[in-house]
Amino acid sequence: MAVEVRIPTVFRKYTDGRSTVELESGTIGDLVTQLEGRYPGMREQLLTPEGQLHRFVNVYVNDEDARYLDKLDTKVSDGDTVSLLPSVAGG
Repeated sequence: MAVEVRIPTVFRKYTDGRSTVELESGTIGDLVTQLEGRYPGMREQLLTPEGQLHRFVNVYVNDEDARYLDKLDTKVSDGDTVSLLPSVAGG
């Protein structure tokens, strides 16, 4: 079993149009590394040049915001679902 990563429409141009990707368990940081290995360009969409999560991208692990857990060190296990959600602003 693997970790299912849900890819929003705005990032699918980096994942060959895939809406979900299965990756090996570990941490959110590990998932970003795996995504970048398979789909070059994903890292810069998710992380700042300093290596932190971008403010405008929310990462949820089983409906819990990784920012309120351990950020990039948040553990993900087989069977977990990780959702990448870009923030939407407007008025």
